[in-house]
Amino acid sequence: MSGTSVDGIDAVLADFSSAQPLLVASYSHVIPESIKSRIAELCSPASPSSNTNQIDALGELHVQLGRLFADAVLALSAQANVDAKDILAIGSHGQTIRHRPQGSNNPFPFSLQIGDPNTIAHRTGITTVADFRLRDMAAGGQGAPLVPAFHQAVFYSEVMNRIILNIGGIANITLLEKNRSAKVLGFDTGPGNTLMDQWIKRVKGETYDKSGAWAASGSIHQALLKKLQAHHYFFQPAPKSTGREVFNLPWLESILSELNAINAVDVQRTLLEFTANTITQAIKTQAIKTGEVLVCGGGCHNNLLMAVLAEQLPAFEVSTTTKAGCAPDWVEAMAFAWLAKQTLHQLPGNLPDVTGANTPVVLGGVYFK
Repeated sequence: MSGTSVDGIDAVLADFSSAQPLLVASYSHVIPESIKSRIAELCSPASPSSNTNQIDALGELHVQLGRLFADAVLALSAQANVDAKDILAIGSHGQTIRHRPQGSNNPFPFSLQIGDPNTIAHRTGITTVADFRLRDMAAGGQGAPLVPAFHQAVFYSEVMNRIILNIGGIANITLLEKNRSAKVLGFDTGPGNTLMDQWIKRVKGETYDKSGAWAASGSIHQALLKKLQAHHYFFQPAPKSTGREVFNLPWLESILSELNAINAVDVQRTLLEFTANTITQAIKTQAIKTGEVLVCGGGCHNNLLMAVLAEQLPAFEVSTTTKAGCAPDWVEAMAFAWLAKQTLHQLPGNLPDVTGANTPVVLGGVYFK
């Protein structure tokens, strides 16, 4: 799994032979800064420069990332002392370069993830399942979020309402009512870490705000917060999904240009409040009014963000997925291993109530070893 934060490649070895998925081993693989920069260029809706051949850049990066993903798998299997022949399959989400789902004013909605699965399968000798989103989109869905089906399989509780909150670059929620007959719902709430990460990198050259310490030294700028929260995405009904194409540094800077100069640290604190507010608002509009909010993804390590969420959601116990037996840093990667299993068993991996698809479908393409 390499998400919208582009902070590394998360690889897990998961065992699904029993009812409760088992995390056997985990490994985080570094993405070189030169490749991160190339990903950022391709993710930007604007052309980086007139003399850049984006098709060449895309093709080359597709193969480069395929090799990196394969290297991550090989390093993980070596660390776990597990032979490739004993691994049934790889589930590779790929690196999202563009996400233009239904409702994005595009008559031909699409989602593009790169990281060549042919390269992964060939270099590892392991059957690879990839390209998970497009079949859901072909069935009229958003192609995201896809993890709620895994959340349902792993985190459902008969005694407690649960909301699974993933705070990656983009934040998303899955609603699991203890009433088993209730529909499982989920959607992207808006920015998670992406704007905070991009802003601190622009101002301080750091990749993220550790524990939210820099933001904690700033103040909320109410005028900026109001403008951020006025984005039309937050007024759209679910199913819905979004990405860096919508919430990015140029968008933030366009809003900042409309205001008097704001201290950089106050921008950071306001961005954190923006993330917390949009998550909280999304939760408060749902049928689940009490229970647990279990957080996974990098945002669970932002102490200030977690504290603000707990303050804004007093009817819920806010903790991490560790409470339910799954380490928060590895939930997303485990989800795509699980989705690969679903595909190989020819079982649906999407939830139409979540994505908006007109039917459950088997996701992804299979690239045999």
